[in-house]
Amino acid sequence: SQVIKCKAAIAWETGKPLCIEEVEVAPPKAHEVRVQIIATALCHTDAHIINPKFKEALLPVILGHEGAGIVESVGPGVTNFKPGDKVIPLYMPQCRKCKFCLSPLTNFCKKLSPVKNPLVDQELLEDKTSRFTCKGKPIYHFMGTSTFTQYTVVSDINLAKIDDDANLERVCLFGCGFSTGYGAAINNAKVTPGSTCAIFGLGGVGLSAIMGCKVAGASRIIAIDINSEKFTKAKALGASDCLNPRNLDKPIQEFIIEMTNGGVDFALDCAGGPETMRAALDSTIVGWGSCTFIGVDSEMRGLMVSPVELIMGRTINGTCFGGWKSIDSIPKLVTDYKNKKFDLDILVTHTLPFDKINEAFDLMNQGKSPVLPLRTVITSSGISEAI
Repeated sequence: SQVIKCKAAIAWETGKPLCIEEVEVAPPKAHEVRVQIIATALCHTDAHIINPKFKEALLPVILGHEGAGIVESVGPGVTNFKPGDKVIPLYMPQCRKCKFCLSPLTNFCKKLSPVKNPLVDQELLEDKTSRFTCKGKPIYHFMGTSTFTQYTVVSDINLAKIDDDANLERVCLFGCGFSTGYGAAINNAKVTPGSTCAIFGLGGVGLSAIMGCKVAGASRIIAIDINSEKFTKAKALGASDCLNPRNLDKPIQEFIIEMTNGGVDFALDCAGGPETMRAALDSTIVGWGSCTFIGVDSEMRGLMVSPVELIMGRTINGTCFGGWKSIDSIPKLVTDYKNKKFDLDILVTHTLPFDKINEAFDLMNQGKSPVLPLRTVITSSGISEAI
């Protein structure tokens, strides 16, 4: 029932570094849980919000949506969690009551507004107030999670309980990146055994999509990126071919059509720019080719598609959180990781203390490192008393 004072990384302005500040975290209200964040990874979605070109941001805000931690306390009415439980906060809620949660056709929940941008939805909790205060000012939540803090408060429908022996510095990736890419291949594209696939964009999401295609039984996986340094990891995870569009003498889609005798069965775009989305669709085979959009550029406004392309048998779909019903699925994915069904270690290239979070953003945005950065995990153990 007590307010907790702790450190958090606050975005006060767009285009500026985050500021490590002392914040007050209020106790959880009805159907809420207060969580001590142990580890959190960075995702490009966090960077979108503080990009000056993104006009929908609500500031000041505590970002972060790829975290894992331990339950500190629970509010009235919470029955599925207790202090000490290991958990993963989830931006995709699952109330298990609405028509979306009850349908096997989607992983959406009515609690996540279908008409708002999910990047800025869930900026406050159920009662439309914040649990964060800094310097006497309320601070917005982010995607219902806000993991760039030592303690956060989330709704109990935005939280998955996981095994007590889970490695929080790895399973935090289930909060977004891995789940999105891996699930897009399995749940949304529904990659079939023996099929050919093309993955556009080889960041953490794209490499996770390769893992999904491999597990689904794809016989040929073509990995595409403009940075050839990523190809070693792509091949280690199951890519059979790696292509850099800048090294080709023709558009990438034409090259793929030639090398596959007509196009791939499944294309997954993890980059989100209009050129790669167009190339991904064009690289699928006429008759049954399927294109799944995973990444979306924050400035993207539309994509021109001719009805003829769809009449000729191609299909387009998209994914949010990899199609997983969040609370039901995440504990199972954690168990699969523990059973070595897939490798998360290969996705984590850097681990930094919390007070180095702006260096982590530099790694993600500019690649300033001898080691090609993929996912950087931030651990709360790095808070300095001098801050």
